[in-house]
Amino acid sequence: MFQSKFLRFVCIMVLCSFLTSISVVQAASVEDKRQKVRNMSDATLEKLYEVHPSARRAIQNAAGYAVFKNTGVKIFVLGSGMGKGIAVNQVTGEETFMKMAEAQVGLGLGVKEFNVIFVFATEDALDKFINTGWEFGGQATAAITDGVSGDSMQGAVTVSRDTWMYQMTEKGLALELTGKGTRYYKDSELNKK
Repeated sequence: MFQSKFLRFVCIMVLCSFLTSISVVQAASVEDKRQKVRNMSDATLEKLYEVHPSARRAIQNAAGYAVFKNTGVKIFVLGSGMGKGIAVNQVTGEETFMKMAEAQVGLGLGVKEFNVIFVFATEDALDKFINTGWEFGGQATAAITDGVSGDSMQGAVTVSRDTWMYQMTEKGLALELTGKGTRYYKDSELNKK
């Protein structure tokens, strides 16, 4: 009887240790995923600043920005893409981790990786982007200044009031700036406290 209780006790302790180690590993992996997104964001911004030095000042003076990495696949007439990113409120310092998904229709074949950088002139524009699960579904028009501080937004396109977008490929700024059928939304896993 003593051996049976002792064996149960040992089994319970082993199980508790196992469950504790799983939660520590999961917590570490969530933080690792967050850091990977932060690193991608930093590298993308540095690449943008190399191509368009004026973008640094425009982003520094903005209320916030968001950076995403997307991998898209297109096979004949259908295409899709998924990505991760981060939105940063530069007034409060708050980070919101996000995801993106897109669908495309049109002829094509291949895999394309690109980064998208959004610049928000106001906190209201940033909050709307983060909290409404924004869907981007139209062509953009060229912008010359941000309309607030007069910073040059060369290479960016206007996507809505107080919001500009840069799209980067491995070769630099993309010539085709579209976001048709793209949805941006909060990443429930990475935003857990």
